Amino acid sequence: MGPALYREWRLVLTALGYFTRWPVSGAGEFSQVELNAALRYFPAIGLLVGACSGFAHLLAAQIFPASVAVVLALVSGVLLTGGFHEDGLADTCDGLGGGWTRERVLEIMKDSRLGSFGALGLVLVLLGKYAALTSLALTIVPAVFIAGHAWSRFMAASVVSTQSYVREDDSARARLVAGGIGLSALGYAGLFALAPLFLLGAAGVAGALAAFAARAIAGTYLHRRLGGYTGDTLGAVQQVAELAFYLGVLGWGVA
Repeated sequence: MGPALYREWRLVLTALGYFTRWPVSGAGEFSQVELNAALRYFPAIGLLVGACSGFAHLLAAQIFPASVAVVLALVSGVLLTGGFHEDGLADTCDGLGGGWTRERVLEIMKDSRLGSFGALGLVLVLLGKYAALTSLALTIVPAVFIAGHAWSRFMAASVVSTQSYVREDDSARARLVAGGIGLSALGYAGLFALAPLFLLGAAGVAGALAAFAARAIAGTYLHRRLGGYTGDTLGAVQQVAELAFYLGVLGWGVA
């Protein structure tokens, strides 16, 4: 393996160790530069998570009703990521719902306890995913999982590219998203997000546009309230964009 290929492989491992619960040997030895550069593989991790969820749905649908298959597929995704982005969504909802000033919002978001706004946001988004996915044709759901997970992570990565990190935090979990991502790296990330859209044709484009609209609204609101993003708000953007993607596909009429 040449030096360039080895470097990219380390970036893949960095992203895998950061965004999932997959055990990665030597994950604590990655440099700050590698942590920052690994964000380009965020949508690629979405491909992996979406493929696992899609495969779980495919297997479960052979035995259980469609509604149960969707629940099991959602559970598989949460298990693989450790609920990383769902946790960010809940913290963001708690902060934005309970804080009036920027400082108070950031303070609440650091609190690990789940509040009423966080619980409501998490339940409503999960219910939205469930309702959308169970309304789709059974055969298309695995592809929707793959494309939705990849594209929604690309939407979150685009926030890193266009806004500033607002929290003064040197923790290991914050270093990757705090480093930013250049336009060339964002374009590279976009390749992993665009590829699975071809599995869905025009419905994939509808989902991507819906997710982009959700990302634009969320990004504008976060910039107005906070002046930028945090790791938690990126998780919230990913979750909202994922839900919007499913709704966009459903709205195209592939139920």
